[in-house]
Amino acid sequence: MNNDTAKEKNLVGAVMVVGGGIGGMQAALDLANAGYRVYLVEGTTAIGGHMAQLDKTFPTNDCSMCTISPKLIEVAKHLNIEVITNAEVEALRGEAGNFQVTVLKKPRYVIEEKCNACGDCIQACPVSLPSEFDENLMDRKAIYKRYPQAIPNVVAITKGDRAPCGLTCPTGINVQGYVALISAGKFQEALALIRERNPFPSVCGRVCHHPCEEKCNRGELDEPIAINPLKRFVSDYVREKRARGEIVVERPATAIDRNKPKIAVVGSGPAGLTAAQDLAVLGYPVTVFEALPVLGGMMRVGIPDYRLPKDILADDIEQIITLGVEFKTNTAIGKDLTLQDLRQQGYKAIFAAVGTPLSRKLPIPGAQLPDVLLGVDFLRSVNLGYRVPIGKKVVVIGGGNVAIDVALTALRTGAQAVDLVCLESREEMPAHEWEIEDALEEGVVINCSWGPVAIMENNGTVLGVVVKKCTAVFDAQGKFNPAFDETVTKTFQADTVIIAIGQAADLSLFGEEAALLSTPGGLITVDRVTLQTSLEGVFAGGDAVSGPASVVEAINFGHEAAIS
Repeated sequence: MNNDTAKEKNLVGAVMVVGGGIGGMQAALDLANAGYRVYLVEGTTAIGGHMAQLDKTFPTNDCSMCTISPKLIEVAKHLNIEVITNAEVEALRGEAGNFQVTVLKKPRYVIEEKCNACGDCIQACPVSLPSEFDENLMDRKAIYKRYPQAIPNVVAITKGDRAPCGLTCPTGINVQGYVALISAGKFQEALALIRERNPFPSVCGRVCHHPCEEKCNRGELDEPIAINPLKRFVSDYVREKRARGEIVVERPATAIDRNKPKIAVVGSGPAGLTAAQDLAVLGYPVTVFEALPVLGGMMRVGIPDYRLPKDILADDIEQIITLGVEFKTNTAIGKDLTLQDLRQQGYKAIFAAVGTPLSRKLPIPGAQLPDVLLGVDFLRSVNLGYRVPIGKKVVVIGGGNVAIDVALTALRTGAQAVDLVCLESREEMPAHEWEIEDALEEGVVINCSWGPVAIMENNGTVLGVVVKKCTAVFDAQGKFNPAFDETVTKTFQADTVIIAIGQAADLSLFGEEAALLSTPGGLITVDRVTLQTSLEGVFAGGDAVSGPASVVEAINFGHEAAIS
């Protein structure tokens, strides 16, 4: 090529060598020594190619690594060679002398400048994968160095797709991560990973409906991993070890910055406590206002003790208290203090996480009798230690999880026989299947497809419940619109009737503005992204926004509120 042609071509004076095996390295060295700038592109995390995998070379039977090692060092140190590993050529444009190459460089998920390949991370990693370098004949760790003499002398992490279990969990827990840590015996590390997204591992290990297990890939082979029992195991293990002084659990270092805006959280349920925790970790002064004398919201007064012992819940809450969050119990916002009072006290933002503590009533004759109780009120009184007198024969109206809890609690507080009556068929019952099975095992009689008509009484004393046959709960459009056969009726004898047909939010904290902030169903209207209400600086989340849901769903609301 003559000089005129070279000028026309605008030669760039650089060469790209694709492939970092022995041939590619030698070519790169020859070109670099000739004065060219060389880009050596290799698809794996280290140069060396197949020769690095060999023990001996043919036909001389020389040590393969002894032959290749000097080349590795020379390439790494040559000033004219830039090694680009873990990369692929995606596109090539231009012509000889002036190519433009598009290279896709995949992440190592390691800060290369800080890594000295000490190997500590490899020893600590609990995840093993087939080693491609060893032709899948043995395993390596998820964080790895391709081979001991690898250049660049930096580790890399193999990341797969997000597991469906983690994607399904409302809190976004790294499920596969903590399961792997448990399998490696790293129990404290597993619990710490859980707590990054779920401040109530002991609680959820007992009451979570574990949607993660329904999506577990292992279920396609035999059975899903027992994810929720593993969470319960590791939280109980660490708590018991800590109580005996055998281990010390490190808590995140927090320092409340009193110069930051004060934040008020109304309600100490899972949403409120999660938001308080996240904000405290960020240094915000947070005060949680709770109307009840105890902390925990519906976790404390809505879930029976046989499902969630109070000391277990208290331990999870204690981890949040130690962060410096301030708590004020027996303080009902809307009654003892107003939102305006909170603003005057200097709170710049308010998060309403009031839950759905009100029981929905049943508009039938006899529903106002003294021995007709409301489900949520009944559970709250029992959980607070009050004596609730009930008769020997109890009828529970409702087919959800609260109705099941009420029925089993009634058996534990003096009832000898409990009938549960619901509109839904057995397949339509909204209660979780395992809870229904527990109720049946303990002797609760479940009567499906019956709708209450009236509560019989004699001089104010409950005698029983009259019901009629429910032929359909939902109409053709899937809306709740029960249909009945008025000719088929039945009477259940009872001394006490407990109504558990749904819950509602208590919007009294908003005062006269409650009607402007609520949906037709009595929930709080918010921006679905920011969770802000129409009131400046007032946010809301949890069951008060979504309707009665689960602990893990409320926890996610708390995380989102803290971000906002």
